[in-house]
Amino acid sequence: MSGDLRDKLLDHIRRSGLFEEPGLALLAVSGGADSIALLDLMVAVAPELDLELTVGHVDHGISEAAAAAVPHVQNLAKRYSLPCTVAALQLGPKAGETLARTERYRALRKLQDDVGARYLVTAHQADDQAETVLYRVLKGSGVFGLSAIPARGPRGLTRPLLPFTRDELLTWLHRQFPDAQSRPFVFEDPANIDERHDRVWLRRTVMPLLRTRLGTDLDEKLAQTARDAATDRQAWASLLRASPELEFSRGARLVEVARAPLQRYDKVLSEGLLRALAREVGCVLGPRRAARLRAFVTGSTSGRRLQLGAGWEAELSFGRLRILAANRDEFTSERPQLSWGETKSGCVRWADWEFTWHTASADATRRDAQTTWVTLGPGEIRLPRAGDRMVPLGGVGRRKVRRMLMEARIPAGERQYYPVVVRGPDIIWIPGICRSSEAIPRIGEEAIKLDARSTDRS
Repeated sequence: MSGDLRDKLLDHIRRSGLFEEPGLALLAVSGGADSIALLDLMVAVAPELDLELTVGHVDHGISEAAAAAVPHVQNLAKRYSLPCTVAALQLGPKAGETLARTERYRALRKLQDDVGARYLVTAHQADDQAETVLYRVLKGSGVFGLSAIPARGPRGLTRPLLPFTRDELLTWLHRQFPDAQSRPFVFEDPANIDERHDRVWLRRTVMPLLRTRLGTDLDEKLAQTARDAATDRQAWASLLRASPELEFSRGARLVEVARAPLQRYDKVLSEGLLRALAREVGCVLGPRRAARLRAFVTGSTSGRRLQLGAGWEAELSFGRLRILAANRDEFTSERPQLSWGETKSGCVRWADWEFTWHTASADATRRDAQTTWVTLGPGEIRLPRAGDRMVPLGGVGRRKVRRMLMEARIPAGERQYYPVVVRGPDIIWIPGICRSSEAIPRIGEEAIKLDARSTDRS
């Protein structure tokens, strides 16, 4: 099978729609065999998928031995003529696997934002899937948890290698590099052989024993359990979308529905829908938290928030229930503003927004569109500030930005993170809400066409 693994991967990607749009993909490369296979295979298929690639690596700061992977990954990226970005953490030697995983994804997400990647691609494969199902069974996970590792997650998270085993990936690498001298060095993180970690113990001790006792098809049976659970999970996700009265809407780090139906439904149905709703953005609700959230939905007043843990919160606003990332201060403190318009065309990611621009002959400028025309020259994207005002296009007098956000029914918790587009001291655009009378080009004049796409309002 490994001889045509590239073709099988490309077929899987196309059938599954994993990379539906062209763009930049950040490959999470640890330096281990799976991630090297991911790197090699993605380089092979990227041209046919219209993808650009870049490499990202996280140094957890757990041990000096693990830190040795950094130059190894940088050399790998250079070998494939790809850029490489490294995030350095300081977790310390006592960090457990759960903390390391949480912080690794946090760091990878920041790298994704820094390089403006549409996709974050990881090297999870079939053996990881089987181990995850068994681990969650032993931890008492519910049906949603048994669906284990999804092929796609929020904000472009993609796992294209899930159908393929670790042995298949190793065989691919050996066939790609039959000469041992030219074969890429495989870095083994010391944490991956430390059986104090539950997942490592399952992988190295329990799974081999179970395969010997129950047969080599154990992994396929566990994978089938994951597929069955995923089918149930998809049924709930379909129900969210199929019910018109729920008015379901989702984005990268935000999901919302109408509140009133959830207040009417019985306990089993409403809690099942709430757990499915949270899962849409990667928030996992156990039975207790689902019950708390149901009580919040049925009994709290508009404007109230409920902390759901693990970086998520629920908010009631304008008759809607929203589940969203609880804290974006890390983003806003590190990247208070981004520039646009310094080149003839370009793209920048700002939180959960993507801004693109190019020069062209100006068309008519609308007041409340997701696209606007601006006279030539650079500008910035930033957060709203206290006292911000602008003169709306076609209006009279300066209006408060916060007031306009409220009138546009942007929930209170989101107004402080909604982007404003400025040039110098002037606010020229609140995307999708209001265009100012500043920097308006004449129709037919060479100008900048600026588009804003919010992944939180898809």
